[in-house]
Amino acid sequence: MAAPVIQTCHVACCANRTPNVLSWSRGGIIAFGTCNSVALYDPQERRIVSVLNGHTGRVNTVQWVHREGCGPSNPLVSGGSDKRLILWEAQDGKFSKSVECTGHTGPVCAVDGIYLEDSKILLASSASDSTIRLWLIEAGKAECLHTISFGCGFMMDVSLVLLPGSRVPILACGGDDSRVHLYTHFNGQLNKVMSLQGHEDWVRGVEWASVGGELLLASCAQDCLIRVWRLQAKSGRDVCTEDNQAIIKMKEDVFEVKDGVFAVSLETVLAGHENWIYGVHWQPPSHKGGKLQQTLSLLSASMDKTMILWAPEEGSGVWVEQVRVGEVGGNTLGFYGCQMSPDGSMIVAHAFHGALHLWYKDQDKMGEWSSGVVISGHFNAVQDLSWDPEGEFLLSVGSDQTTRLFTPWKKRDGSQTTWHEISRPQIHGYDMQCLAMVGRFQFVSGADEKVLRVFRAPRNFVENFANISGTPLEKLLASSSAAELPEGASTPALGLSNKAIFQDDLASKVKEEDEELGQGSGQYREMHFHPLNLTEPPPEDHLLQNTLWPEIQKLYGHGFEMFCLAADVGGTVVASACKASKAEHASVLLWSCVSWRQLQVLPCHTLTVTQMSFSPDGRLLLAVSRDRTWSLWRRSDPPTPEDSEPQFSLHTHTGKDTAVHTRIIWACDWSHDGKYFVTSSRDKKVIVWGPCRVEDAGEPALPPQIHPCSSILDVGDSATAVAFCPLLCSDHSYLLAVGLDSGKILLYKWSPGQEADWSRCGETDSVQGHALTVKRLRWRPWAGRAGRGQESDEEQSSWVQLASAGADHSVKILNINRRAL
Repeated sequence: MAAPVIQTCHVACCANRTPNVLSWSRGGIIAFGTCNSVALYDPQERRIVSVLNGHTGRVNTVQWVHREGCGPSNPLVSGGSDKRLILWEAQDGKFSKSVECTGHTGPVCAVDGIYLEDSKILLASSASDSTIRLWLIEAGKAECLHTISFGCGFMMDVSLVLLPGSRVPILACGGDDSRVHLYTHFNGQLNKVMSLQGHEDWVRGVEWASVGGELLLASCAQDCLIRVWRLQAKSGRDVCTEDNQAIIKMKEDVFEVKDGVFAVSLETVLAGHENWIYGVHWQPPSHKGGKLQQTLSLLSASMDKTMILWAPEEGSGVWVEQVRVGEVGGNTLGFYGCQMSPDGSMIVAHAFHGALHLWYKDQDKMGEWSSGVVISGHFNAVQDLSWDPEGEFLLSVGSDQTTRLFTPWKKRDGSQTTWHEISRPQIHGYDMQCLAMVGRFQFVSGADEKVLRVFRAPRNFVENFANISGTPLEKLLASSSAAELPEGASTPALGLSNKAIFQDDLASKVKEEDEELGQGSGQYREMHFHPLNLTEPPPEDHLLQNTLWPEIQKLYGHGFEMFCLAADVGGTVVASACKASKAEHASVLLWSCVSWRQLQVLPCHTLTVTQMSFSPDGRLLLAVSRDRTWSLWRRSDPPTPEDSEPQFSLHTHTGKDTAVHTRIIWACDWSHDGKYFVTSSRDKKVIVWGPCRVEDAGEPALPPQIHPCSSILDVGDSATAVAFCPLLCSDHSYLLAVGLDSGKILLYKWSPGQEADWSRCGETDSVQGHALTVKRLRWRPWAGRAGRGQESDEEQSSWVQLASAGADHSVKILNINRRAL
């Protein structure tokens, strides 16, 4: 079988900000909604194994539908803000859209499903149109059986189960009327049988568990309490002996279904959380001795940043808190939902900012739980990304106001290398828009403020990066002046700038803290940095507090929000541009990377410069703009070696008469040899321009003749990103990646001088591509796959890596096989 051209190496993403968006299957896969997609995450392999694209709005809820036999291949149902439900089923290990349910008139917020018979599935869904709908899925078709309307009320969660000893489904739902409502579905009729009262605020979560012929229902609410209800079948004799006054019993509510009588009573009330409880989840049943057994263990997640595991004591049967995990303090909000692994050895929660928090039962220390490694990612659109010059890590910035650093983790046990976020250099108060690497451990970033900020890696990051990536520390410290490096950084309260912390500061801080123990501390305490010695990727609370990079410079000069940045390979000059609706604001500013002072203002364009790129030798700067033209700037040699500050002058540009693009030019890039550059536009055209030559001596031949070298490539959709591969294909043609507005990434070979110069050689499938616009494409500057140092030379030369940033909140790294093109 031919080797695939494109393989997914890594997907960085996180869970949406909704309570019911996480579900753990009995096969061990965690499904969660991320933007408009459903991600399938394997916690053992620590990677995303698949991404399901089908929704056109945010995914708000996902739920595995479990077969009674606990089979591993279960269907998955998801609901979104596009008012639809989608049932996904696996065939040959790959999930695809099986059935779509349409009918809700508002975003779907909760869903649950059960098997009625071998092939019939009953689904219950709640939406913000104040209704709950019951659906029957049979033979690939969906039928809406019933619609329950709650007037102006909302139901936050739903749970379905079969009544004990019968095939009658019972539905529990809880909402903003502080009650839990029970409905049975029998003979085609949906009947309300009971409303359970007791909660004093909105009910946020409900879930059934089947235990030895009885049902337990857990409900949690914004009153910070969990109530557990018991539902059991009653015989006629039980009902008659109720008159015995001597026995103290909980009050029971009784209802009849079919031939049976069922009683519901309050089992226990669990108090332990100090804030709203968003999710409750029973440990899944497991097979023991050929029988399905339910372990009585209940997990809850709250906005107080903790998860609690509850279970009844062996002797007394009193429900008590067994384990509590989470953090106290910090600057984050709490948990939105929780799930437990099938064997109960791992628990996971997702937080307000989408991060997954995982704990596992420590085998060495009985009763103790340790924080585990999970993937993470941006929780809003990713705007820009850049590889470091050595191609060992990737930096990305996004509208979630963070800068994140991803690198491969080389495990000591030699198991498979996986990518993880190991640092969050910048956490900002503005949406981030662009960044540029300046050397190995330094970058400039721009946001929706008029200031550029320069960051340099602290010593603590360099040491931890060496541990995790397996790179020798001496080699890394040689590439940065180690003596001057601070230990880390922290953000002052009410501040935006990361302040450097040196070894002396850490010593004095310990002394201050000892003194403060005796007296009350100041009102606004600084968020303190604690040096970490990492051998594995850090959890979310460490990323937020202890992995910041110190800010070494601010650059002032622009009048509007920053839009794009570029740095030359030598790390001597940075070009920046901001949003502009007039020519005076559309100038490109040049900054010295030595003195960080403004060198030049380059006026040419009349509207926003959308992207810039320096040629590989740093002699030419290319800028493309919303005004549908590009400009090329030439670096003049300094008159004397002492006068090392570079000067740029306009080399050539397109005007209204010479512009080929008829819409905004989104992106540009240079070929690795500096002979050609490429532009891509909203008009669906991709064009290669050249030839570009800068004479070493004297003035260039005037005027330089730079014109389209390729035929015009129509890619069928707005081309929002483009990148030239730094290596030629085996037939000496150039390889280009084009990112589209639809989220697809196309690979093209371009052979200059040939009549049919363009040939498409690959494209991403529905799993590999993005669900929304591709914002940026960047090839790894070297051949081979990052973190795979043990590869043979032949294997290394046949692979290249492409990183892409998407408006669907994800960063993707694709492995491209050049030999298979």
